[in-house]
Amino acid sequence: MALLSDTLARVKPSPTVAMSSKAIEMRAAGRDIISLSAGEPDFDTPENIKSAAIAAILAGKTKYTAPDGIIELKQAICDKFLRDNALRYRPEQVSVGTGGKQVLYNALMATLNPGDEVIIPAPYWVSYPDMVYLAGGEPVILETSVERGFKLSAEALEAAITPRTKWFIFNSPSNPTGAGYHRDELRALTEVLQRHPHVWILSDDIYEHLVYDNFKFCTPAEVAPDLIDRTLTVNGVSKGFAMTGWRIGYAAGPRALIAAMRTIQGQSTSNPCTVSQWAALEALNGPQDYIASNNILFRTRRDLVVAQLNAIDGITCPTPEGAFYVYASIDGLIGKTTAAGVLLANDEAFAMQLLEEANVAIVFGAAFGLSPCFRVSYAASEDTLKAACTRIAEFCAALT
Repeated sequence: MALLSDTLARVKPSPTVAMSSKAIEMRAAGRDIISLSAGEPDFDTPENIKSAAIAAILAGKTKYTAPDGIIELKQAICDKFLRDNALRYRPEQVSVGTGGKQVLYNALMATLNPGDEVIIPAPYWVSYPDMVYLAGGEPVILETSVERGFKLSAEALEAAITPRTKWFIFNSPSNPTGAGYHRDELRALTEVLQRHPHVWILSDDIYEHLVYDNFKFCTPAEVAPDLIDRTLTVNGVSKGFAMTGWRIGYAAGPRALIAAMRTIQGQSTSNPCTVSQWAALEALNGPQDYIASNNILFRTRRDLVVAQLNAIDGITCPTPEGAFYVYASIDGLIGKTTAAGVLLANDEAFAMQLLEEANVAIVFGAAFGLSPCFRVSYAASEDTLKAACTRIAEFCAALT
């Protein structure tokens, strides 16, 4: 009798984690590796947040909490949604989980039945389709294009909806592209969703605070308030507050959905780390001026990487509105041969040979559902980014 489940056969390990792990192994073996594969700010967690965690420990706030979060944090999340997004929720409509990933997983596990469809624009965050598979659903992937700035059109969304559609997953600004939907672009999508009342909206807003230039963040339930009763708005402290390892994500939505997610969490992990919850409370309620300062640095890094990649023949790199990634097309490089004699048949081969021959770790586009491309995380110092781009340029210049 087989040990592993049939469901697991449909799921693959995270390619972003795999590339980061390989880079770490090569660096440990003595290689001079520059890794731009991880989606993690390089800034330290702000001092006031760390101090709140220490205070919680000293005060003995280290016991179990309610399965989906302390009431103080839930109220702070409600205050945040009202302050930042004009969305009104009560604490019983809020779920706090061990990172945004668990919150998303809980929602899908609580709602999907075999055969249910989930519409996911591509490029997508690598875990979306696999979480749908684990929950018994079927991902419906809608490819976008570099020409459209990697954004989904209302027409494509309309054409993809069927009677079996359960969810539409929306992520702006996006991982991996950094593309952000302006209010009129998002309104066009919400108008489609208003015509299909059986479709629920899962909005992943984790990069809300990481936006540049004149881009103004907005979220579906804010743009179309009549959709709030079938929208789960997901966020967290990991990206904007430089708290990736603290593992706190949250969501707000209809009471029945939140209660179902609480049941899933209560029978899996139970409460997220108590100390991290008190730290997240300070993140949401405390001073946040460092976000704007960090964004200035991120924007400078973005502009550096975009300019240097676009200077390479065969690479096209749009300028993203947010997050800390660029997603570059390498359509002009596929089919060429590296200095080591390896044919670049696809973007995975490009990424692997860039790591082997130039010591730079990136993530290939196929991992995100749209090829031939690659993702660079510019959450690194300017010197590191300049060195990486120079290596990429030299690697590409040697192709024949």
